[in-house]
Amino acid sequence: MIKTYKTLSLLLSYPNDELQNFLLEVVRELREEALLQEDRIDEIGEFCKRFNQIDLTDWQGEYVQLFDYSRSVSLHIFEHIKGDSRDRGQAMVNLIEFYKEKGMHLTAKELPDYIPAFLEFLSTLSIAKAAELLGETVNIMDKINVALSDGNNPYSSIFKAIISLSAKQPDKAITQAMIKNEKPLDLDAEYEEEPVTFSGAAPSCSSQGTSACKSTNRLI
Repeated sequence: MIKTYKTLSLLLSYPNDELQNFLLEVVRELREEALLQEDRIDEIGEFCKRFNQIDLTDWQGEYVQLFDYSRSVSLHIFEHIKGDSRDRGQAMVNLIEFYKEKGMHLTAKELPDYIPAFLEFLSTLSIAKAAELLGETVNIMDKINVALSDGNNPYSSIFKAIISLSAKQPDKAITQAMIKNEKPLDLDAEYEEEPVTFSGAAPSCSSQGTSACKSTNRLI
């Protein structure tokens, strides 16, 4: 297992007592494996200090407010490239099958495009393969990082670390196109629409535009 990917997966997960206790071990874990540059580790160290010093319920509240109420920093990969499109259902099925082929099986409640789940999957691969597959999502990770960095949010340190592990760096033109074309999250509309089902036609690039299509391939 690649500990760095597993650690980043945990840091992006919903906070609980176990995670808050783990914060004291994070920097040591990352330095032992030495996949991240020291400045990235130092930034994560500051993240850990901050959330180790606040009440858990306050951290949980910040987490929900940040990730559940803004599409720009959604922790679901397909939210950024497919939005409310029905293509998301087939994309989910494809990703679940991809995980199964590699030996990872999710529970019925787990969505495959949840970034912590994706990072956990990468942690089971070789370092080279993990970096390669991460590269397929790097523009999405960069889009999230831009939004977090603009707000000086400490979670940006996690996404900077994720991006640094990728086999390729973000294409800033694609990142900016994704930001420009993003529709605001309408929570009322989300509840009014029929739920997305795991069925339907294969994903189409027509509704996403040329830039979005350039950032996708077999994995996403």
